[in-house]
Amino acid sequence: MSSFSLINRPRRLRQTPAMRALFEETTLSLNDLVLPIFVEEGADDYTPIEAMPGVVRIPEKRLAFEVERFAKAGIRSIMTFGISHHTDETGSDTWNENGLVARMSRIAKDAAPEMIVMSDTCFCEYTTHGHCGVLCDRGVDNDTTLANLGRQAVTAARAGADFIAPSAAMDGQVQAIRAALDAEGFTDTAIMSYSTKFASSFYGPFREAAGSALKGDRKTYQMNPMNRREAIRESLLDEAQGADCLMVKPAGPYLDILRDIRERTDLPLAAYQVSGEYAMIKFAAQAGAIDERNVVLESLGAIKRAGADLIMSYFALDLAEQKVL
Repeated sequence: MSSFSLINRPRRLRQTPAMRALFEETTLSLNDLVLPIFVEEGADDYTPIEAMPGVVRIPEKRLAFEVERFAKAGIRSIMTFGISHHTDETGSDTWNENGLVARMSRIAKDAAPEMIVMSDTCFCEYTTHGHCGVLCDRGVDNDTTLANLGRQAVTAARAGADFIAPSAAMDGQVQAIRAALDAEGFTDTAIMSYSTKFASSFYGPFREAAGSALKGDRKTYQMNPMNRREAIRESLLDEAQGADCLMVKPAGPYLDILRDIRERTDLPLAAYQVSGEYAMIKFAAQAGAIDERNVVLESLGAIKRAGADLIMSYFALDLAEQKVL
């Protein structure tokens, strides 16, 4: 044995489970998680999403039951995505006071008033072309789409949504939505902006879940995954426009961006563990390659450690029902 005496032994603080828990730097709880859900109008039964094992489209007529079930399990916040059967070129059903966007928020708040309801604010599920706004000969018309985003946001707020969550990735969308909400008296309705949203290949399973009609891509309005400085700039622009909370999407492949933004803002910061991240863990676990629960907790913990205050994750209900957190 060497006579050399080690002074620094980090292992001293890892000797027992109690010791490790005492010195754990990052903690995760259900308070940190938001459950994204898919709601289909006119459906008679639940539709499993093959690319996302365990995730289903909820028939609208079962939404109240499901929201009550989420609340009883300990879920405190949901984000609503609609599968509409009333699509058109502009997504006009989203600002219909009796359209699916409004109905989802109304049903959810009636079923569980304490549930925080975040209304995804976009048009991709409500347009015949699957893009996030109004098309013109140059692609998506940014400024025409801004006006429609304002209309959708007011409709969701009037129906009871606590957060407007614009994911359309239009320049100036936060400012336009804030102005529209304030003009209608919804000064207390918060905006959680998808402020740094990448044109990612990790969204694939979501397209099946949402029944996307998209042809082509969204690279002119979503961010280049290779750009770091621009990613920071995008979020800081949304902060300047009045966002109450910022978001990085996807989460896992962009932990460096999450940390960069965390160091530049004092606003709450969210991260979206997207469908592709979920699917990879699920399919790897089904193949016996990983332990699902441990990998889920590690991946969510890494997102939290990188700087996220809250995380959108399709694993939220599993963790709640299994009482893991």
